[in-house]
Amino acid sequence: MATDSVWFQHPPERQIVMGICCMMKKSKSKPMTQILERLCKFEYITVVIFPEDVILNEPVDRWPLCDCLISFHSKGFPLDKAVSYAKLRNPLLINDLNMQYYIQDRREVYRILQEEGIELPRYAVLNRDPDKPEECNLVEGEDHVEVNGEIFQKPFVEKPVCAEDHNVYIYYPTSAGGGSQRLFRKIGSRSSVYSPESSVRKTGSYIYEEFMPTDGTDVKVYTVGPDYAHAEARKSPALDGKVERDSEGKEVRYPVMLSAMEKLVARKVCLAFKQTVCGFDLLRANGHSYVCDVNGFSFVKNSMKYYDDCAKILGNIVMRELAPQFQIPWSIPTEAEDIPIVPTTSGTMMELRCVIAVIRHGDRTPKQKMKMEVRNPMFFDLFDKYGGYKSGKLKLKKPKQLQEVLDITRQLLAELGQDNDCEIEEKKSKLEQLKTVLEMYGHFSGINRKVQLTYLPHGQPKTSSEEEDTRKEGPSLLLVLKWGGELTPAGRVQAEELGRAFRCMYPGGQGDYAGFPGCGLLRLHSTYRHDLKIYASDEGRVQMTAAAFAKGLLALEGELTPILVQMVKSANMNGLLDNDSDSLSSCQHRVKARLHEILQSDREFTEEDFERLAPTCSASLVNSMKIVKNPVDTCDQVYALIQSLTSQIRWRMEDPKSADLQLYHSETLELMLQRWSKLERDFRMKNGRYDISKIPDIYDCVKYDVIHNATLGLQDTLELFRLSRALADIVIPQEYGINRVEKLDIAYAYCLPLVRKIQLDLQRTHGDEAVNKLHPLYSRGVMSPGRHVRTRLYFTSESHVHSLLSIFRYGGLLDEEKDQQWKRAMDYLGAVSELNYMTQIVIMLYEDNNKVTLWFIFKYHNFWSISCRSKKTNIIKKKEKKKPYKSLWSISCTFGRKVQHF
Repeated sequence: MATDSVWFQHPPERQIVMGICCMMKKSKSKPMTQILERLCKFEYITVVIFPEDVILNEPVDRWPLCDCLISFHSKGFPLDKAVSYAKLRNPLLINDLNMQYYIQDRREVYRILQEEGIELPRYAVLNRDPDKPEECNLVEGEDHVEVNGEIFQKPFVEKPVCAEDHNVYIYYPTSAGGGSQRLFRKIGSRSSVYSPESSVRKTGSYIYEEFMPTDGTDVKVYTVGPDYAHAEARKSPALDGKVERDSEGKEVRYPVMLSAMEKLVARKVCLAFKQTVCGFDLLRANGHSYVCDVNGFSFVKNSMKYYDDCAKILGNIVMRELAPQFQIPWSIPTEAEDIPIVPTTSGTMMELRCVIAVIRHGDRTPKQKMKMEVRNPMFFDLFDKYGGYKSGKLKLKKPKQLQEVLDITRQLLAELGQDNDCEIEEKKSKLEQLKTVLEMYGHFSGINRKVQLTYLPHGQPKTSSEEEDTRKEGPSLLLVLKWGGELTPAGRVQAEELGRAFRCMYPGGQGDYAGFPGCGLLRLHSTYRHDLKIYASDEGRVQMTAAAFAKGLLALEGELTPILVQMVKSANMNGLLDNDSDSLSSCQHRVKARLHEILQSDREFTEEDFERLAPTCSASLVNSMKIVKNPVDTCDQVYALIQSLTSQIRWRMEDPKSADLQLYHSETLELMLQRWSKLERDFRMKNGRYDISKIPDIYDCVKYDVIHNATLGLQDTLELFRLSRALADIVIPQEYGINRVEKLDIAYAYCLPLVRKIQLDLQRTHGDEAVNKLHPLYSRGVMSPGRHVRTRLYFTSESHVHSLLSIFRYGGLLDEEKDQQWKRAMDYLGAVSELNYMTQIVIMLYEDNNKVTLWFIFKYHNFWSISCRSKKTNIIKKKEKKKPYKSLWSISCTFGRKVQHF
């Protein structure tokens, strides 16, 4: 902008001028540019950037006129002139200018933080002032310093009092090797270096503080006003000094969740330093969060969500303060997300209080299993080493443990190769398969393989179809190797997409997956009124599904691993989301035995069979039985199709053109043949009968290949898919109980802890807990500060989803005969044949303080819904006694299909 009188001409009437007064490097930065572009979309706001030449060389009375000023100090910026300009023109200040003097002095920053009651690391100030020698009392020992009587054992931190000096040193004890880590402002890919120097600096004034063990992670917090904060974690510069950068050269940072106390700290920092836009550093250590630095005006980098939020909040602040002065007909819009009110199927508006979801994992590779009886002493030694004799069972999942199994396997195979007469009882083919699977990927990272050992005091009771009929005396170990079942790239996409879609469950989330990132759930979350916890079972595919879902739900960026570590809690406690499939209940054993008996009949299903196998009259089950007709005949067809499939794969392997053929998820033709050959061997037993328990595995494998390996062009895979699906639609749901009593018995065994936890979640929604509520003293601009939405997400496997649905369907929640809407809902559930990947059961609790009636609502993916009155549960009765209110439970089920808007 040229330096002429045009600055003194006020823009067109009814416009508010926002001035940007900072160094050009800051005003032209990507974050500032992105935010200003969004601010310009406000109808009555005009943005004027002060030229750097004017800021540095012109008197303040020649600076542009503005009604609102964004100005902040950085290297080379004349803060004194900015303060003089503010006194001359009296604009609305987004960030107080006088307080920026204090931010430049770490002593003042710590003083203000301490006055506000904000937790700091224990510290002492060493002032080297010639006029005040009494304030400079430093005694240095080998592994400590004493500053003005305060002792700091190594490791401790030494910070220059000038905040512009980034040369922070960390001193290490001699027991750890001594020396110091010297931090500095990032230069290229480094932010610190190690030095052997162990003595503290002898010139200059410093703050000495206790070193906080943060596991190598710092948290950067960015406020936009007192009611909004965005937090990111980064690798601590003290860790190794190597700056992690992405493909674009930007420092890698991961958005993180702030606790309720941390959110209150963010508010206090913003208000204490009078900096609307403010950045500060948190150290999380020993269960506490400590503020260790306040940086003043700073923006998040590379986050579209933050740019949207920041511009929206700043624009609203300006319009709220200045619109009345300019007689602009504008008021802050009452946004739907400020109070989580939504329309319900009962025809009323209610406030959302709780969202609970139980979600199955996403698309995975086929699960595979291999069993072998082992007797070699090395396996017994390993069993003993990890305490297997205590319970008779042992699970080996850690990389070190799996490596030991692989080492034993390699040694046995080497001995077999050298001497065919050696006394090794393990079968060579089994050992080779064990070796092949354990050597997959070249590493053991990730949860994708495990070995189970079970002690058999008298050996294996009976041999499998592929082993010798002779039975050896003495104890043995049953080794079960499980692999596969990994979340695929498609599964990650499914989970992330569903996470984005899930925002539509929240007020203000309507539209294309809540396409505007500043509204609905994200706004609720950023303004401290969202209490979110994510739990997952200990299976790798389930945990990664939870992380991908969280990434989509909260518009996070970056890799899944840090999201998993920081946001997903392991729920492997009291059987909450995990179950031991090898220790089935007696009821489930009986059910499986009867199911196998019914499906061994070599004739078409009779009316009696329909009554025995489908007593609940499930429409999907009856339809599948009609497709199957004769179960043995259908199994014969399936077996023949598997034989054809394995033959085709062998033929493709012999084709030179297929030598380097890579299938989906890096699978080879050889591995594909292995999984189909095993199913071919195991499905048809030596007595000619079929092992019905293999049907889910067959359907699992063919579904995987039809979806991911269709380009291979194998014949008759669709027919195999059709027949195996019909069989699986009979076997899978009925393994969880054939009649109502059995279904409830098995469901009780699987998910009683989960049901109790859900009940507790709903009860606590109206408790007196202070988690994630705004403090009433700090609620300006938030219309429902005392309210918060509680979200609990539980990620698990198919068994828990089947069991939980059984409880809802058969647990006497409502009477189908008396309530036609409930009956229609149950009929719909009965028509659903498969609880596919990403199936979710969602329970939503709403409140209307003006009513005293309680409602349940079930919603499904086709979005028709039914409601019904109920007075049957303990939760409801307790709440009625506590205070009169109207609440609504909404349970939605989407069976592996794309979620649409409710």
